[in-house]
Amino acid sequence: MTQQTLSFQAEVAQLLHLVTHSLYSNKEIFLRELVSNASDACDKLRFEALDNATLYEDAPTLEVRVSFDKDAKTLTITDNGIGMSQQEAIDHLGTIAKSGTKDFMSKLTGDQKANVSEQGQLIGQFGVGFYSGFIVADKITVESRRAGLKAEEGVRWTSAGAGNFVVETITRAARGTSVILHLRDDAMDYCSAWKLKSIIAKYSDHISLPILMEKEEWKDGELITPGDENGGRQPGAMVKTGEWETVNKANAIWARAKKDISAEQYTEFYKQISHDNEAPLAYTHNRVEGSTEYTQLLYIPGKAPFDLWNREKSAGVKLYVKRVFIMDDAEALLPTYLRFVKGVVDSSDLPLNVSRELLQESRDVKAIREGCTKRVLGMLEDLAKNNQAPAATEGVTDVVSEEDKAQHGKYDKFYAEFGAVLKEGLGEDFANKERLAKLLRFASSTTDGVSVSFADYKARMKEGQEAIYYITADTLAAAKNSPQLEVFKKKGIEVLLMTDRVDEWALNYLHDFDGTPLQSVAKGAVDLGKLQDESEKKAAEEAAETFKPLLAKLKEALKDKAEDVRVTTRLVDSPACLVVQDHGMSTQLARMLKQAGQTAPEVKPVLEVNAEHPLVKKLEGSVHFNDLAHILFDQALLAEGGMPADPAAYVKRVNALLV
Repeated sequence: MTQQTLSFQAEVAQLLHLVTHSLYSNKEIFLRELVSNASDACDKLRFEALDNATLYEDAPTLEVRVSFDKDAKTLTITDNGIGMSQQEAIDHLGTIAKSGTKDFMSKLTGDQKANVSEQGQLIGQFGVGFYSGFIVADKITVESRRAGLKAEEGVRWTSAGAGNFVVETITRAARGTSVILHLRDDAMDYCSAWKLKSIIAKYSDHISLPILMEKEEWKDGELITPGDENGGRQPGAMVKTGEWETVNKANAIWARAKKDISAEQYTEFYKQISHDNEAPLAYTHNRVEGSTEYTQLLYIPGKAPFDLWNREKSAGVKLYVKRVFIMDDAEALLPTYLRFVKGVVDSSDLPLNVSRELLQESRDVKAIREGCTKRVLGMLEDLAKNNQAPAATEGVTDVVSEEDKAQHGKYDKFYAEFGAVLKEGLGEDFANKERLAKLLRFASSTTDGVSVSFADYKARMKEGQEAIYYITADTLAAAKNSPQLEVFKKKGIEVLLMTDRVDEWALNYLHDFDGTPLQSVAKGAVDLGKLQDESEKKAAEEAAETFKPLLAKLKEALKDKAEDVRVTTRLVDSPACLVVQDHGMSTQLARMLKQAGQTAPEVKPVLEVNAEHPLVKKLEGSVHFNDLAHILFDQALLAEGGMPADPAAYVKRVNALLV
């Protein structure tokens, strides 16, 4: 068999069509790409001029200019950067996916590379951004002269994107490059100062170079009949004044040193990116160096958005690469349970897809996500630590900084808004589960209106208590008044009251806190360990033995509703309550799943009866045994916030007994 080595054949026109029509999902991104290229060209001049200052010629101020001509149907992006020679125009513009920036970087000396790394400015990666101009243009003309060459050594490159291009020598006095887009008819809305400014503000606002546009002012239309004030006027229009103005901020607040930024400036920037009228509760601003270098400026809002519980909503962190805006709501930079965080992450190098519209998972992205998560949790820990003002001690004067005083009460405010969504992290972020557990707060059976942490609970545990007890319920009132708390109230044992819908799910991932197991008071048999004396245990065993025939009869009557019937050790005043087995799904969680339209297994609870209650004693020998048994079960179900499967039958039984 004869072996041949052949070259790939590329249909250039088809490839260009693919680049310009399939690579970018958003048309306006072409301006970001071309402004980024212009910024790169200026940075390249700056670096080369370190060794040869004459390259600046007579224009030391680097800038980018954007202009348009409605009559000519053109949009022009001009820079006074390094420019191109004729051969460079052929090499860089005539080869798709050849990155001039990468080529430039490969030729820098060691010192220059270090300087480039310090500045973190060069943007281009793939060599396709220039061709995004064909998204809106049917022809592109590039006029350029490389810094240091003579005026008559300029070059003009022209292409209609059909697979060929024309290069010719021109005379160009100014160094640098002008990219002239000959707009298609359906892209004439880009001949609008307002639209161009809005795109620049979105994508290129923080590029360090000034981006200039020509000022416009309103001019009234001329009189239709000169000299006749009543003759009417032609329509007015915006006209250019010939004066240029900077339309970007050219200053990224996160790129400045923290000592140079006031609290008011931080707050103002937060309001700008979040569209929130209130100040944030906290923020963190850090430059992270090492194998992955990036800057983070993250904020914790003071109020939850209306769509907080929409887990599909985008996160609130904006991603920049070297100050160029890449994407809004970069959910890959923070876990879903921290979707309320707002801010900016600016990396010097991140793996993006070719169109720079998607972030690709990598070691760097993972490092940034972990770093941002730790910073946010650190902010929350600081808020929690300084939440309460220190208790006054006689004879002791605590020196509390004004900064710490300003934090008092902030964690309570945060938790009221975002506490429930924070609990999602127990099931999503195993690495930070212990830190999250320390940040959780709950109502308690022994405190009124004061949130309790697991650490607070442990510090107050009774001697001999071996578990942290909790109960989940639909409402705080239902939790407080649950029959399942009666023995705990009698013995003065604190129980945490959990009423968020996410609690039941989240606690499946948290089985203990600091070595102390968590125990639901509505699951399994109550085992109070050393807190239950021998006489109580003996009385419970005797009652269970005495009531065996009655329990068997109840179990038969309720075989379709209850898994088992047993004598309780947790009730004091109520006749009965419902519990589930130790590792079974609670009736509350099953109800929530069904309400959400999810498939939930049929839960048969255990009915526990209070052998000392008159209603239970009345069961034995009653002619209405079957009705009383069902009423006992349904009342226990109502007491925990459930609803009888057949409400009409329940009412009918109660009415019959009342009569």
